[in-house]
Amino acid sequence: MEPPAARRPSGLFVGLCTLDVIQLVDHVPAPDEKLTAREQTVAAGGPATNAAVTFAHLGGAAGLVTAIGSHPLSLAITADLDRADVYVTDLARDSADPPAVSSIMVTASSGQRAVASTNASAHRLAPPEDLDALVAACDIVQLDGHHRELATATARAARAAGRRTVLDAGSWKPGTPDLLPWIDVAVCSADFHPPGIHSPADTLRFLRQQGVAWAAVTQGERPIVWAGPDGDGTIEVPRVPVADTLGAGDVLHGALTHHLAGLQELTSERFAQALRASALVASRACGSFGTRAWMR
Repeated sequence: MEPPAARRPSGLFVGLCTLDVIQLVDHVPAPDEKLTAREQTVAAGGPATNAAVTFAHLGGAAGLVTAIGSHPLSLAITADLDRADVYVTDLARDSADPPAVSSIMVTASSGQRAVASTNASAHRLAPPEDLDALVAACDIVQLDGHHRELATATARAARAAGRRTVLDAGSWKPGTPDLLPWIDVAVCSADFHPPGIHSPADTLRFLRQQGVAWAAVTQGERPIVWAGPDGDGTIEVPRVPVADTLGAGDVLHGALTHHLAGLQELTSERFAQALRASALVASRACGSFGTRAWMR
């Protein structure tokens, strides 16, 4: 008799969803310059969205609460997320306005990207009536800080339900101070600067003062620095030939959330292990153009 199959971890992702139009170019064009891209890809994007897709790719059941709408461009987003096996709660489903579109140029020689996007500015999302049920049905909640009212309400609901919360802190936002007291794990980019704070060590100290038990700061190819209630340290980032850095942080957050979803108790050793494994996945994603090719 075969043993029963292990249950898939379930994650709820809350935040930004965009339509990413990504061009691979030899260089970012100068004013009035036209150039032909080497390659192009179009996919659903945004921090929470890419993290949800990563979580699903790694074997989890991913739900995404966001704004997409019914505009024709929105169909490309929903089709991509359907292929990725991400269940979507669209809080703007009756809106005929275009979705947020990110125009992205990736420089072929370095993998660096230039991004222009409206982000979440077009929508103010109220929490759905079934928010408590969505939270109760998952093992872990990840937020990217976009859609301020929705993010804070979800984090508070997760705390009440005993679900671990993970924050993708890509940058300091107006709603960040309201959100931090409800966050268990925060992983920040090097661009996340609380007022008056500039170093990773000071950022980690600040987060601890705000009640965030576990925190880390990523620094591109430089080591990740982290701290928790009973320890701290650094994680080396694997060295790989870089084709495209777009979405690498989102992939890291999705992978980390997947690793943390199955942990009842978090220790320094387990947190460091999860960060190390997630950095490996994110590095692999940097080896190919676009945000989906590494999954094939």
